[in-house]
Amino acid sequence: MTNMPLCKDFKQQINLNATEHGARIWLASPEAGIEISFAEAANRIRDIAQELDKIGHPSGASIAIAAPNSIAACLTFMGIVYGGYVAVPLNLVAGTKVLTYTLKHSQARLVFVAEECAKLIQLAMQEADKHIPTCKLHLETGPQWGQISPAQTAAQPDDPNTDSIGLLMYTSGTTGNPKGVMLSQYNLLVAGHFISTGHNIKKDDRALCVLPIYHINGLCVTLMGTTVSASMLVIPYRFSVSSFWTHIANYKCSWFSAVPTQYAYILNHTESAADLSHLRFARSASAPLSPDIHRRFEERFNIPIIETMGLTETGSQITTNPMPPAIRKTGSPGKAFGNEIMIGDENLSAVPVGTTGEILVRGANVMRGYLNQPEETAKTISPEGWLRTGDLGYLDEDGYVFVSGRIKELIIKGGENIAPREIDEALLEHDAVLEAAAFAVPCENYGERVEACIRLKDHAQTGLEELLAHCRARLGKLKAPDTIHILADLPKGPSGKVQRLKLFRLVYHAKNQR
Repeated sequence: MTNMPLCKDFKQQINLNATEHGARIWLASPEAGIEISFAEAANRIRDIAQELDKIGHPSGASIAIAAPNSIAACLTFMGIVYGGYVAVPLNLVAGTKVLTYTLKHSQARLVFVAEECAKLIQLAMQEADKHIPTCKLHLETGPQWGQISPAQTAAQPDDPNTDSIGLLMYTSGTTGNPKGVMLSQYNLLVAGHFISTGHNIKKDDRALCVLPIYHINGLCVTLMGTTVSASMLVIPYRFSVSSFWTHIANYKCSWFSAVPTQYAYILNHTESAADLSHLRFARSASAPLSPDIHRRFEERFNIPIIETMGLTETGSQITTNPMPPAIRKTGSPGKAFGNEIMIGDENLSAVPVGTTGEILVRGANVMRGYLNQPEETAKTISPEGWLRTGDLGYLDEDGYVFVSGRIKELIIKGGENIAPREIDEALLEHDAVLEAAAFAVPCENYGERVEACIRLKDHAQTGLEELLAHCRARLGKLKAPDTIHILADLPKGPSGKVQRLKLFRLVYHAKNQR
C-alpha cells in the first residue's frame, strides 16, 4: 500500500511530491524520448499557474485543453488546477457539435490547443459563433504563451482549497447534450488515492497510460493514481496495439488500465513482448469485461486482470476486485472500495442480497454536481448522498457486485427483462467475433426484439446462421438475437466503450439510405 498521505488540494500534493520525491521520474514520453522528475514537473506546473494568473481570469474560470496524451497535456492540466482554475479536457473524438456545446456551456475563457487539434477547435468556435482566446500547446515543450491579451476585467485568483472545483468533464451524451461533471480538487485526489491503495501501488511502480486523459479513466486512474502514489507514468501520444508490448518491456511497466475493447485488440494481435517480468497486473474498467476475454488473456499472458467499475461522476473507481492472492470473481467488478455500495429499488431502499436493483454509491469521490443543471443533479444524487449510477446489478453474499446492464439499455421482450451483456458474452465466445453489442428493436408482437451488431476478427470466416445457432444453443430462443448485423466497426466513446444506444439508428438509418 502507498505510504503517501492524502492531501487536501493540488498545491499540497504537487509540492509534497517535489519535496519528498523530487529526483524520481514521474512522466515519460516514448515518442519524444523525454522523462521529467517530480521536481521539474512541479516547477513547470507552477510556471503555468503563474502565467494564467498574469492573464487575470477570476478563480474558478474554465480553461479548456485540446490535445492528445503527452507530458505537456498532463502538466497543463495540473497547472490549471494548481492555479485555482477549472480544467476542461475536450473530447477529441466527440465531433464538432459536442465540442461546440462544451465550449459554450463551460464558458471557457481560454483553450490550450495542440497543433493537430487546431482545425477542429476552429470549426467548433465557428459553430458556436464565439471567439475564445487560444494558446498553442507544444506536445514536448508545453504552452507557447505568445501574445495572449490580459482579461478585460483582471482578477487576482484566490488560493484553491479542498472544495475548489478542479475538473469539469463532460459525459458522452448518448441520449442528449452531455452533462458537465464537477469534481473538486479533493474529489480528484481521493479518486487517485482509491486507485493507489486499492491496487497496492507503490512509488516503485510504473504505469502505462493507454487511454486518453480527456476520459475519466485515463485522467483519474493513471494520472491521478500516479500523482497520489508518487509513482511513474509512461504516456504515449495514443494507444497502438503494435507498440503496446514494446512500451511495457522498454519501460518495465508494472501495470496498466484498459477497457474491454482494447483487451480484445491485444488478444487478436499475434505479437507480444518477450519480457513481461515486471508486469504484475492489468486493470479493466469502463464497461463489463467478457469472462471469455478475461480467461483467454490470463491464460495467454499469465497476468491477472483486476476488473473494476467506475464512472465519470465518481472520478472513476467505485469497486474493485482485490489483488492476488485474494479471491477475484470473474464477471464481477469486485467490492466497494473507499466508498459505500447499495443496491436499491425504485424508492432507493436497499434490496436483499441476490436481488437485482440499481447500483448506488456514496463517498468522498462523488461529484459536486452537474454544472448549471440543478434538476439533473437532484435526480442523480439523493438527499442522503447516494449517487444513482444507472446500472442494474446485485450483490452476492460476499459483497461482490454483479452488473446486469444499463437501465436505459435493458431489452424487454414479451415482458421478460433481458440484459444485453448476456448476449454480448455469448457472441464473444465464438472464435470469429472480435466485438459484439446487443440492442433492442421495436416489435409489434413482443414489444421489443433482440438484435446484435458484431465485428469479425481479421480474416475470420463464418456465416450468420452459424452465429445465430451458436447463440440459440447458449441462450435459448427467447434471448438469442433475431438478427445479427456484421459491421466494419462499432461506434465507441472516448474510452473505447461501445455506444449501444447508437446501434439501432446506425443500422436502420443505413438500411433506409440504401
